Amino acid sequence: MDTTASGRGGDPAVATAGGVTVPNVHSNTDSSNKTLLKSQALYKYVLDTTVLPNEPECLRELRLLTDKHERRNMATPPDEAQLLRMLIRLMGARNTIEVGVFTGCSLLATALALPADGRVVAIDVSREYYEVGRPFFEKAGIAHKVDFREGPALERLHELLADARNLGAFDFAFVDADKPNYVRYHEQLLRLVRVGGAIVYDNTLWDGTVALPPDAPLSYHDRRISAAMRDLNAGLSADERVEVCQLTVADGITICRRVV
Repeated sequence: MDTTASGRGGDPAVATAGGVTVPNVHSNTDSSNKTLLKSQALYKYVLDTTVLPNEPECLRELRLLTDKHERRNMATPPDEAQLLRMLIRLMGARNTIEVGVFTGCSLLATALALPADGRVVAIDVSREYYEVGRPFFEKAGIAHKVDFREGPALERLHELLADARNLGAFDFAFVDADKPNYVRYHEQLLRLVRVGGAIVYDNTLWDGTVALPPDAPLSYHDRRISAAMRDLNAGLSADERVEVCQLTVADGITICRRVV
């Protein structure tokens, strides 16, 4: 997670015009409700039936530890982690990129799904957060698959692009970082991910706020991120270089398959 401008976290509430205080839709105080499903009973059923019984033990341990973190709302929920593992295995991906790591729940899911000689280039501005999850990578015996690179994602991706051997060398990318930069990451990743490969964007429905009317009461933070997600969604839909599938899993996930 690119935590300096992550699009998640921040103040629990922000005063809007007229002195009305509107809470952010994603609060650091509750990480259990990051789903667009409005029935918590149905979400619990999905988790209890197909997600949690198949969750690797090391991933469960990291998830539970992360749930005690003050910024736990930034973690990838278990149903989304399961989806990432499935996509990587279906594709037979070997080389992947992750933009935004936080404690590494999605990164661990990715590394577990990769073959023994696979690798994931993991980018985040905070090594401190990554170090929370690193012992779980070592315990699972997959730490050798992770190439962690600290710093702003635009700069780290630019460095990858500077090496011609990286162009079209990656099978899969997952982006869960600062939302206003998604459109810029997209242009970089389209050069790094091969034709037929996939780029997956997280939080693209931003708790459903993308569909709210312009005068809906939102915090400044949510209004800014929601606008960025609407711009991204419109741009991806019109981008002839990719095929797009938007899912209502977690907080909205958009899968892009590079076609040209």
